[in-house]
Amino acid sequence: MTIALILSGGTGTRLGFDIPKQYIEVNGRPIISYSIESLSSHNELDAIQIVADPVWQGQIQDWLAEEGECGKFRGFSSPGGNRQLSILNGLKDIREYAKDSDYVFIHDAARPLLTEKQITDCIAGAFGHDGVLPVLPMKDTVYSSTDGKKISALLNRSEIYAGQAPEVFQLGSYYEANCRLLPDKIWQINGSTEPAILAGLDVVMIPGDEGNFKITTKEDLERFRKILDDKVNFKMGRQR
Repeated sequence: MTIALILSGGTGTRLGFDIPKQYIEVNGRPIISYSIESLSSHNELDAIQIVADPVWQGQIQDWLAEEGECGKFRGFSSPGGNRQLSILNGLKDIREYAKDSDYVFIHDAARPLLTEKQITDCIAGAFGHDGVLPVLPMKDTVYSSTDGKKISALLNRSEIYAGQAPEVFQLGSYYEANCRLLPDKIWQINGSTEPAILAGLDVVMIPGDEGNFKITTKEDLERFRKILDDKVNFKMGRQR
């Protein structure tokens, strides 16, 4: 069994809107709905758990009903004090209906361009391991700086990768890895894979997808709008 855990608990409004970015409508649909659609339609995902603020849970349920995507939805989890605590809350709820040998597929609601291939590759890559992380190679020369002003070292970019979402982990071992960081260390975690690495779990890398970007800035939002508009225009052109 593989359960998708969608992280939609963020409340930031850095894009200049009065609502969190994952609920901004693009082409008449909230951004989160694009991820839900991709995850709901994939036959290797068995259930969906969503971390969301209670204020938005009713609206999300309405969207699920409107899109006919309630079949795999199992419930909501409460947001935590940071991203990793939100994940931990989701893991606790998932363990109420899943086995520790099952897998959890962690994805951000603000990454709406998740493809069927990336889902398939992540699930397949996790088989026989504790987890899998999609990565992108570094294209530019990479430096490190100890003070943020002067370059202290030139890094070997062939050995450096940028991690992406979604990440997939075996539920039981990943839950335990997060619990080991309580109560203080978990506040310092920046990426979903960090607890697994700190616990010495077997996490493998697979190629990521540059198109699966996270909407963080206004430029990201406009890029997403353009991609959808191009798809619509291409489809209309083919129908003529």
